[in-house]
Amino acid sequence: MEYLFPLLLVALLVPMFLGVRRQKREAEKVADMQQSLKVGDRVTTTSGLYGTVVDVDDTSVDLEIAEDVVTTWLRAAIRDVRTDDAATTAAEDATTTETAEAAPAQDKPAPAATEESVEDTNSRLTKE
Repeated sequence: MEYLFPLLLVALLVPMFLGVRRQKREAEKVADMQQSLKVGDRVTTTSGLYGTVVDVDDTSVDLEIAEDVVTTWLRAAIRDVRTDDAATTAAEDATTTETAEAAPAQDKPAPAATEESVEDTNSRLTKE
């Protein structure tokens, strides 16, 4: 009975100690990734925004989120560097090529997009 308290104390402290170590390793890995950012890296921010690094500073990163749209973020806001995009794009290209080779070529032109007039838009949006 006298060994119950020390045993209980060890049983509670060991998992807590191991959890803290794992958390420190994860934080170190993320910090290393954020310090190794370079121009051209495709990244995801902590808010879920996808972008490409166009400029790197000591504390900030400029991301191109659309063509000619550049935003500035703290380095700490970068969640990860996306490396699977190249593999995914290559796999999609291969699938598209295989599908195009398997399907016969069709000479039908794509239907032209028609522009809606202002009157059509107003009549569609108003309730009468």
